[in-house]
Amino acid sequence: MRPTTGSLLGSETADAAVSEGLNPMEIFDMREFDDHELVVFGSDAATGLHAIIAVHSTALGPAAGGCRVWPYATTAEAVADVLRLSRGMSYKNALAGLAFGGGKAVIIGESRKVKTPELLEAFGRFVDSLGGRYVTAEDVGTTVADMAHVRRATRYVAGLGAAPGQAGGDPGPKTALGVYLGIKAAVKFRLGKADLEGVTVAVQGAGGVGYHLCRLLACEGADLAVADVRPAALQRVCEEFGARSVPVEEVLALDVDVLAPCALGGVLNVRSIPQLRARIVAGAANNQLAQGQDGAALQAAGILFAPDYVINAGGIISVAREYQGGATEAQVTADIQAIPIRLIEIFERARRENRPPNAVADEMARERLGHHPRQPHQPQKLVA
Repeated sequence: MRPTTGSLLGSETADAAVSEGLNPMEIFDMREFDDHELVVFGSDAATGLHAIIAVHSTALGPAAGGCRVWPYATTAEAVADVLRLSRGMSYKNALAGLAFGGGKAVIIGESRKVKTPELLEAFGRFVDSLGGRYVTAEDVGTTVADMAHVRRATRYVAGLGAAPGQAGGDPGPKTALGVYLGIKAAVKFRLGKADLEGVTVAVQGAGGVGYHLCRLLACEGADLAVADVRPAALQRVCEEFGARSVPVEEVLALDVDVLAPCALGGVLNVRSIPQLRARIVAGAANNQLAQGQDGAALQAAGILFAPDYVINAGGIISVAREYQGGATEAQVTADIQAIPIRLIEIFERARRENRPPNAVADEMARERLGHHPRQPHQPQKLVA
């Protein structure tokens, strides 16, 4: 394992960035950089690992966020993504009231091709080299089983298997629960409906979160239209929940009450927003807005946007409670019940101030982070 540091650690900065094909000053100048505390590059020749860990803030505690495996076309693309995701985790954890900062990791490669137990253990050693400043878990392209391999090399990992009734395990269903509750809150706020019976919802992505979201929505009588690039995943939700399949290229423009992006980020942009016909956008994907100003474009179009890092916090709430130890699944569920309350607070403030909800949420998160100046890092006490 060869960890190299790409930010804020003096003389190693240049060597690290150059070794990964980037000029370090380009990283500092990137729009996504946003005063990150740390950006670290790790490689392991024996396993083929090429990974990046970004720590945006440890003002509230050790940085927590999942590990994504994705075939980025360039290292620069991977850096931009990990920076966006890491900052989003700072805001997510802050507004969820968690004693964690924000961080994220990416492994460059096709998940089905690069993942091996050896590579995941090498990634675990990479995480461990930061001494608890970053805590990892599942994200796109990783699973509970993958985290078990990571755990062999570091204790700074969550999203592991859990005993019945205890906090932990796959965070996907908990993310879906929070999104479901958030959709209900948005529907009540925007449409004046107290339930989801007959509400039309277009779900983009039927993976680890989208599948569970479809189940919850279908149980309450929502009318589902679903798109996914994987035929098997799409067929599963159509057969189990009576969803209607739609082409991936058409899902964003459907005339529905709710659009729920549950795949990758950046889907709401200058090209897609003029095509939207949904009244509400509320989904599980991270970084749904390509640019911050896209929230204003949604507001101008009369579309209520549920800030993604607020509505999708159920997974990290579960991960945090598991990592800290001692919590039950019922306590995690109770914590997730606060997500719609936070959303309504944001919606009401946005309406009063005539501002986009994402701008209000960003301000609230920055306020909480600003009230907790950065402290020297001390790892949290772990449960063995």
